[in-house]
Amino acid sequence: QVQLVESGGGLVQAGGSLRLSCAASGRTFSNYAMGWFRQAPGKEREFVAGISWSAINTPYADSVKGRFTISRDNAKNTVYLQMISLKPEDTAVYYCAARQFPGISISTNKDQWHYWGQGTQVTVSS
Repeated sequence: QVQLVESGGGLVQAGGSLRLSCAASGRTFSNYAMGWFRQAPGKEREFVAGISWSAINTPYADSVKGRFTISRDNAKNTVYLQMISLKPEDTAVYYCAARQFPGISISTNKDQWHYWGQGTQVTVSS
């Protein structure tokens, strides 16, 4: 079992920045691919970014490329999502996810991720 706890959400003006953190506990963190998803009201949960256990592979959704950066610190069991140039359409609940997978590929399908955090709200005002 893996427990995930997100932090760092909040209210920010358009053009601003936030850094989300996700602290993991329970199993060997470095064995897991990690990802960030988001869900806006009335919409499906969507993939934002992912990072393989080795950090070699870091795919992003087209809507956030060039603005968001995912990283991980295996010594601290933590994954981060640095978000800059935020837009009102980035407003959503952001979820951290973990998937036990030995390879470097990252699934964008939320149904293939095994563990989820409780989510953190990000609100971007115009």
